[in-house]
Amino acid sequence: MGNTYGLNLVDWEERLNVDRMRRERLARAKMLLNSSELGALLLFDMSNIRYVTSTTIGIWATDKMARFALLPRDADPLLWDFGSAARHHELYCPWISENARAGMSTMRGAFSPESGRARDVADKIYRELDARGLADQPVGVDMVEPEVLFALQAAGVKTVDGQQLMQQARMLKTQDEITALDTACMMVDAAYDELYRALKPGMRENECVGLVSKVLYDLGSEHVEGVNAISGERCSPHPHIFSDRVLRPGDPAYFDIIHSYLGYRTCYYRTFVVGSGSRAQADAYRRCRSILDEAIALIRPGRTTAEICEVFPKAQEFGFPNEEAAFALQFGHGVGLGVWEKPILSRLVSFDAPETLQEGMVFAIETYWPASDGWSAARIEEQLVVTADGCEVITRFPAEELLVAGPTNFFSVNGPLPKMRETQSNLNAIRPDA
Repeated sequence: MGNTYGLNLVDWEERLNVDRMRRERLARAKMLLNSSELGALLLFDMSNIRYVTSTTIGIWATDKMARFALLPRDADPLLWDFGSAARHHELYCPWISENARAGMSTMRGAFSPESGRARDVADKIYRELDARGLADQPVGVDMVEPEVLFALQAAGVKTVDGQQLMQQARMLKTQDEITALDTACMMVDAAYDELYRALKPGMRENECVGLVSKVLYDLGSEHVEGVNAISGERCSPHPHIFSDRVLRPGDPAYFDIIHSYLGYRTCYYRTFVVGSGSRAQADAYRRCRSILDEAIALIRPGRTTAEICEVFPKAQEFGFPNEEAAFALQFGHGVGLGVWEKPILSRLVSFDAPETLQEGMVFAIETYWPASDGWSAARIEEQLVVTADGCEVITRFPAEELLVAGPTNFFSVNGPLPKMRETQSNLNAIRPDA
């Protein structure tokens, strides 16, 4: 297990050891490459590039597909980077400085085919392979623009799937990766504490996103990828995107906070009610929590993803026609430099292609349950590390029971109103017993 420290490095205590993390990540990728039939890995995925080169130029570059890296068998990685970033690596990244060069791909086709960018990428790769006697060996590619793929093939590079090898490399985390993931969760613990205290009628979902983002960036987050803020009638079905909806008394509100610390992500849901909650909301929360606890209780090395998914309810049990329609509502996924990595736990795929849990995996399990009122729902998620004899949950903000958020206590002439209220005043229709 990793540990949670302060966010600064100090000379009087070993904390997250970045040099060790760089070495161990690259060593794992090399080990898997050398035991495969591949001659090299060609990487365009920013998370894979970071894993083997320990470089990044910011999340803004994630969708540009401009930079690329080559990891040849029995050699150190080579990196072609965006503009002056290569010069920066030469000056400040001694572990890659001799192998950092300027170069870029087609930027998702923004460069016209006539510019020759795709052919230039292919030529660069072929020269490096040929110089190492690897030109006739298959090259694993993780993700690639069609124009670049065609240029590689025209140059005589035999391209095959390399993403599975990189997923295998990233699936088991080192001690320092686990520390980074635990630290990222610690930062979300703090964000949820601020959010829990701030929620009140009149606050908008987008304001919740802003509050959470500020807490995380103030603590040192590298990137707040998303704050999935869902409230009120928007809770069922789950829309997976925040809006400007205004919170009202008695609303359910659930949130997924996705951010990164040193590139390592969180995926971390919590559900609250604003001011008070109903019996239907509390029942939905208990069911959601029960599914999650049953799944977590099964986790240990040697178990399979299929065994865990046995406790997930079938799609039809909570209002969906099939598992594809309900995908990701009862779900587990690896978390690391990417927010969805191996292993995947889902009734959609895990029974047909089960994976075995191993010590050092870090993944999240998220569950969902719609309330009987037809519009409320609960969503909870825990992130955990598979240990030698079980697992350890690293998401610590309280979630055992449904929490009533906000500082307000409402008083009537007879005293404080209860936090469990079957109806709000605007819903006081004529009751059967009236």
